[in-house]
Order: sequence, then structure tokens, then C-alpha cells
Amino acid sequence: MGPYPPQPTPVPPQGYPGYPGHPQNWGPYPPQPHGGGPQPPFPRPPRPPLTRRQRILKCFYNPFYAAQRAFRPSRPDAVEDLTVRKIQMWRTGLGIAAWFVLVMSYKPVDTAKGVETVASDKFSQSWTSTLVLVCAFPFVIALFTFAAQGALRGLYLRRSLRSFGTVAALMGSMATFPLAVAPDPETTGFRDAIGTPGMVVLITLCAWSLGFALYGIVLCLMHVFRTADIHEVLPPILATLLVWVMAALDVINNENAEVPVLARIVFLLGAPVSVTVLSSWELHRLRKYYNLTVRQALGR
Repeated sequence: MGPYPPQPTPVPPQGYPGYPGHPQNWGPYPPQPHGGGPQPPFPRPPRPPLTRRQRILKCFYNPFYAAQRAFRPSRPDAVEDLTVRKIQMWRTGLGIAAWFVLVMSYKPVDTAKGVETVASDKFSQSWTSTLVLVCAFPFVIALFTFAAQGALRGLYLRRSLRSFGTVAALMGSMATFPLAVAPDPETTGFRDAIGTPGMVVLITLCAWSLGFALYGIVLCLMHVFRTADIHEVLPPILATLLVWVMAALDVINNENAEVPVLARIVFLLGAPVSVTVLSSWELHRLRKYYNLTVRQALGR
């Protein structure tokens, strides 16, 4: 009772913690140190996909992005095995290391000219491999396509247009270099006709084509001219064919003649055997985990 009437229950102050009038330790949030304390990282929102116009513009100023768009398989329903990709990366790294050991052991590089010679030899070998693949894969694709049954023939023919497009893109990029440096009268007259402004454009185009072609050769050899866009079993088949053809060419051309016989045999057979084993294992994985076989690809 008493002289005063009963008082209502006090209402907690409104507002956020830290504002004047808000009591400490009030509410569902623990007390924060001075400055707010460390905050948990917020996940970044995913980047929006590039529009068609943005992709085209990026291809103009970034030759490596253009090479990825031109030489990497892009069929939406294609099977992509990450384990196989990792093994291929290891195989590529070991192959480069083995080549480096062979060069440094039996072809010592002690001058700048020697470095240029070795780099030129490696580029020539890669370019020869690409040309051999360019000549070989149309026959394999034609054989594979016409061996298929029914509607699969038309499907594979339509898909093969992307593979042939990669060949045209690679050859077109390599065609810019003779225009810029070839000494024959026709190209010399062409350079004289375009004048200084045209030469600036031609040199810029050559610089772009250099990055596009070098990265494109690597991607062509790795993805076998986008033949996975036709069917997943084609890349391991073509890779095996290419590597054995290159080994035969090395024997015919008597490559690495100064290397001892035992080391030469190991170096000559190492790549074909390893690629064959890897390709057979890739075909096994495609059959075991994805039910993709050569017979199923042909509709038989």
C-alpha cells in the first residue's frame, strides 16, 4: 500500500546497443569491445556472367581469353572428369621436366644463342605435333562419324564444326607472321602499300596473334582440338594416335642422335607409353562411371 500508487514495469530503452541511453549487456547481443571487434567475413556475391558483348570485347584485348574460348571444349552436356584433368596436368609437368633434364644433360645451354636454339627447337616440335594432329584428326573424325549408326552421323558432323573451327582459327593466327616478316616481293609490296599506320596495326595484330597461337597450341594438344565436343571418347583415342605418330617421326628424322642409346629409348618410349596408359585409364573411367564406350558412342 503506501502513499504512492503502484508503478508500471520499466520499458527497456529503444535503439541499438552503444547508443546513449541503452544499458550495457541488454538485449540478445553480447557486449562488443571498443570499435565493434572482428566481424565474421561475409560471402561475396557471385560475379554476374559476362554478356555476349562483354565476351566479344574481352576477346579483342585479351588473346589468352580468346584462345580459351576458341580451343576449350564447351558442350554443356559433356562429361568432365576432374581426376583425369589432374592426372593430365601431372603428366604434362613431368613431361616438361623430363625434356628439361634431357636438354640440360645432353644439350648444354651456355649462351643466349643456345637458349634461342633450344626454345626454337621446342616450338618447332610443338608446331609439328599440332600439324600432325591437324592432318590426322580429320581422318579419324571421318572414320568415327561414318561408323556411327543412324542419326548419330548427322549429330557428330554438326559437332565437328567446332573442331574444324579451331583449326581455321589457329592457322589464321599463324598467317599474320609471314605478312609482317616474310622477305618475298609480294609481302614486301603489301607492307609498302599499307604504310606506317598499317604497319602499326599489323604489328599489334602480330603481338595479339603470338599470345593466341602459343596458348592455342598448348590448348590444342591438351584438348585435342575440342574433339570432346564431338564425343568424350575421341580425345584419348586421338591423343594416343598423335603421340605414337610423333614417336615414329622422331625415329625417322633421327632426333636426339647425340643422346646415349638407353636414354634415347627411354625418352622416345616414355611419352607414348605414358599417354597410352593414361588414355586407356581415361576410357576405363568413362566406361565405369559414365557408361561411355566406343561401342555406345557408335550406337552399336
